[in-house]
Amino acid sequence: MDVLILGAGFSGAAIARRLLPEARSVAGTTRSPERQQGLADMGLEALIYDGETLSPALRAVMARTTHLVQSIAPGKAGDPLMRPGMPDVSSLMPNLRWVAYLSTVGVYGDHKGAWVTEDAPLDPVSTRSRERVEAEEAWLETGRSTGIPVAVLRLSGIYGPGRNGFLNLANGTARRLVKPGQVFNRIRVEDIAGAVAFLSEKGMGGVFNVTDDEPAPPQDVVLEAARLMGVTPPPEIAFETAELSPMARTFYGENKRVSNARLRAAGYTFLHPDYRQSLRQMWNEDCWKV
Repeated sequence: MDVLILGAGFSGAAIARRLLPEARSVAGTTRSPERQQGLADMGLEALIYDGETLSPALRAVMARTTHLVQSIAPGKAGDPLMRPGMPDVSSLMPNLRWVAYLSTVGVYGDHKGAWVTEDAPLDPVSTRSRERVEAEEAWLETGRSTGIPVAVLRLSGIYGPGRNGFLNLANGTARRLVKPGQVFNRIRVEDIAGAVAFLSEKGMGGVFNVTDDEPAPPQDVVLEAARLMGVTPPPEIAFETAELSPMARTFYGENKRVSNARLRAAGYTFLHPDYRQSLRQMWNEDCWKV
């Protein structure tokens, strides 16, 4: 397979590492020339893409692409490849056989702490989540009209080596915000990569929640990381009195427990099914700083 990852950031790079051994070629895009060299050092064909202009080099890669991972967030104008005036996907990628669109569980909005599945009504709170809903539908419609399987992966809070509670504790940015009844799901970045690899191998389309087994209060995760590190956890801060950005307050305005039953039923086995196992593995194997 010839893979193109649009937006090879934290998740995209993990997907690239997972697919590189099996793929004939893996290309990835970034906005940053500094980041471009890092992707090249990983073994990717690294391309600059600002989400607007398709360079001749990017068009050439698209022409051979069989498997696409779209990780670039939409903006007011919509998904980069779905905006008015863009060539249709079939003409840009005539060899395309499968697509993954990386979305967010934010599309569900607030469900007052109840469990949600992929069939739950979508009621996004933030502008960015409403844009995600529109982008999801555009990609799913592309799949329906072309017959190409499109997998929409709704991701919960992403963490892993290089982005985790240990680092937050080490650099002094960890906080234990307490909002009674509030829970979040999270997902280890390697399981995002694993889910993409699994679904691409099966050629499966549809909507899948890619999330851990255990929605939990965010302060509990900080406490567990501190326990493993053997450090004093930061004090609890009441949500009502905490200084938060408008985006963070919106984030805490969405309370739900997200089910991964559909992805499990499809046959995927999670590498890191809960935060306790995941944090313990990162700490014991000293890979949290990587």
